[in-house]
Amino acid sequence: MTGGYDSLVIGAGHNGLVAAALLAQAGRKVLVVEASERVGGCAATEEFAPGFHVSSAAHLLHLLHPEVERRLELARHGLTLAARDMSTVALGSEARHLVMPHALRADDSLEKFSTRDSARLTDLRDRLMRFAGFVHAFQATVPPRLAGGGLADRATTARMAWQLRRLGRDDMREFLRIGLSNVADVLNDELECDILKGAIGLDAVLGTGFGPRSPNSLFSLLYRLAGQSGGVPGALSQPRGGMGAVTGAMAAAARAAGVDIRTEAPVAHILVENDRAAGVELASGEVIGARSVVSGVDPKTTLLDLLGAAHLDTGFVRRIRAIRAEGMTAKLHLALDGLPEFAGVTRAQLAGRLVIAPSLDALETAFNPCKYGQTPERPGIEITIPTLSDPGLAPNGKHVLSAVVQYAPYRLKAGWEASREAFVDRVVAMISEHAPELKKLILAREFLAPPDIEARFGVAGGHWHHAELAPDQLLMMRPVPGAGQYATPMPGLWLCGAGTHPGGGVMGAAGLNAARRVLAVEGRR
Repeated sequence: MTGGYDSLVIGAGHNGLVAAALLAQAGRKVLVVEASERVGGCAATEEFAPGFHVSSAAHLLHLLHPEVERRLELARHGLTLAARDMSTVALGSEARHLVMPHALRADDSLEKFSTRDSARLTDLRDRLMRFAGFVHAFQATVPPRLAGGGLADRATTARMAWQLRRLGRDDMREFLRIGLSNVADVLNDELECDILKGAIGLDAVLGTGFGPRSPNSLFSLLYRLAGQSGGVPGALSQPRGGMGAVTGAMAAAARAAGVDIRTEAPVAHILVENDRAAGVELASGEVIGARSVVSGVDPKTTLLDLLGAAHLDTGFVRRIRAIRAEGMTAKLHLALDGLPEFAGVTRAQLAGRLVIAPSLDALETAFNPCKYGQTPERPGIEITIPTLSDPGLAPNGKHVLSAVVQYAPYRLKAGWEASREAFVDRVVAMISEHAPELKKLILAREFLAPPDIEARFGVAGGHWHHAELAPDQLLMMRPVPGAGQYATPMPGLWLCGAGTHPGGGVMGAAGLNAARRVLAVEGRR
């Protein structure tokens, strides 16, 4: 056995790197083992065609927690932004587009669709941003146990209650009324403009298994708005060098703190000695010992595959197997011979974000067939052309188009191999309705359905969040009761990935919270 590490972290995704860096800053000897040939997990920059690079899964930065940025000094370790506070253009028919320069804000283009919604949107935005601020306040907090907790748990519960009370009586009642409701009901109550509601609704369901009329889809919107970039709440940014630059800076910060990082080192088993996690055995057969193991891998893979159900009681195994974590979101990358022209969209707007979600009904119609193992005719689409702000991602004069496709179910009756090309053709055709010359510019394309995300990034179900952001999978119940504070029933084995509180997205708060919990229980070196 090699090692003698205080903590061994499985997975060099962003949460694993954050946890490793903070544990090392506290004086612990830390090793990170990563199955891939590079760090980053789903937040990576990869070459998908000769000379063309793209953020392979996550492609915009909007959730990175400011405490993570500060504690790891990411700017000092090379993180810069190519684009800040990106605008959104909701593409409409006949080039009648809605321009949203900031989160939940529209410019004068809204007047073409509704003369009343400008004031209504301002009121709605102010209210939702206050609620999102409440959500943000607890993202970097270890969730409290509701039964059998100690003084720290009671203090956290009291602090949550106080933060809720600080919203004021009216806002508190409103938050409790709509917090777990569906985004369609809330938007329909407040607004009349279909394209505006469609754009907001798409943000609420991106990366989830929800339709806009699904319960809890309003919370997923608040979750998204709770993030910030460049100090601006709800803002979207594009890192220079792609999302791999974010995890590259995290890896540099971890190494600066003394962390050893080994890539191409897949874990075969978590070792157990004396009823305690004691290290790992790599696929190569090498055995590495550690006082504790911290996994950034999803809970199902960690506990059922790497540890093994034999080490856990039957009830707990049943809960882990029941985690809802099948993705419904795909990614499309296009290598382009030039810049496509979108009718009615300026070059400056092209450097922001484009969305195709004409109405809430259109999104719900796209969601419906996914429940029955079928692909929709017209999914919701989020589009970026990152090379406009960061030309180094493609050869001179060439461009990359990156699109998130919402809804692409993990399980298809016909199978993805039989359905892939026809579905991609439909997505490209939808984009071409607004950019007629697009097809002529395509040099190469790559499509990652949820099973591809599962295979490439080792995420069971190919779900962005490792577990759906549902009421029974939030806070101290995330991923399941019995593992809601980053500890597992196996002493010495901890979770730090997106399947733990607060959830997915390139945030780093799960890694931050897990490191705090490990240090609180195991102490510094």
